[in-house]
Amino acid sequence: MPIRYYISLKNPQQARGGDAAFSFTAHGAEEFAAQLQDALRSDALFRRWRDAQPDPDAVDPSLGAVDEAATVRGESDDLHVDLIVVTSIPGSVFKHRMRLLAGNQWELRDVSAA
Repeated sequence: MPIRYYISLKNPQQARGGDAAFSFTAHGAEEFAAQLQDALRSDALFRRWRDAQPDPDAVDPSLGAVDEAATVRGESDDLHVDLIVVTSIPGSVFKHRMRLLAGNQWELRDVSAA
């Protein structure tokens, strides 16, 4: 069942993960939305991250879940960016992707059934 996540990037310039190889590079609401949508619809980000691990074969394959129907809409509001995400990816996988992309510079504002 798809879930709707309401995400806030309070300081979009700092919404970067700990490793630039996996982080957002976006500079606007639409770019953040497009990069997150790609990270949910494809396993490319997961594969790059897994391959960088000391033992890639030990990585839980469920972290590579994809949702080809995932949608992300980005909106600018003052100085922050709001993202509205609809996906059927499990919450733990979604949070893992967000940590790779934005580090701890994101806030989960609300969750609802889509």
